[in-house]
Amino acid sequence: MTPMPATRDLWLYFVAGTMFGILITKAEVISWFRIQEMFRFQGFHMFGIFATALPVAIFTVQFLKRRGMRAFGGQPITTVPKAGGFHRYALGGSIFGVGWAITGACPGPLLALLGSGVSVMAAVIVSALAGTWTYGAVRHRLPH
Repeated sequence: MTPMPATRDLWLYFVAGTMFGILITKAEVISWFRIQEMFRFQGFHMFGIFATALPVAIFTVQFLKRRGMRAFGGQPITTVPKAGGFHRYALGGSIFGVGWAITGACPGPLLALLGSGVSVMAAVIVSALAGTWTYGAVRHRLPH
């Protein structure tokens, strides 16, 4: 079990999260129109963001790991291979995608949407927290 981060580290997370929220708002990643456009295959905006974000993330994580860099809390940066097969990811990805298409938002920008005045996202945040709590309550019975 990892220790609780120090208050100094919590401020770093807060600042990083705030910067992330500003970035995704300015890039229109949280735009309901852009998300619906993506799911209807009518625009390249979101696909272009994903197509550039994935290689940048892969390169950055590998670079940091090879340099021996550490996370905000001082822990080494590690990646753990997941087991479970294709069906696990297909089912989880499908549930995630349906929720994303219905609400017009993935979990990342929920607080940014709420902060930018989309008050209906409060219901989505409560639902996401309820889903997270439910998973935590039943995860010991799931096959993973």
